[in-house]
Amino acid sequence: MSLMQRISTFLRSPKGQQLVDRGRRELAKPGTQQKLKGLAAKLQNRR
Repeated sequence: MSLMQRISTFLRSPKGQQLVDRGRRELAKPGTQQKLKGLAAKLQNRR
C-alpha cells in the first residue's frame, strides 16, 4: 500500500475525521488566521 493510500484510508477513519474536524476548528480561529497570514507574508518576502 502506497503512502498516499494509507493517508487516504486514515482520513476516512473515525480518528482521521476527528483530526480533520479539529484542524478546521483551529483554522476558523481569528488568531490562527492572523499567524498564517504573517507566515505567508514572511515567506513571500524571502523570494
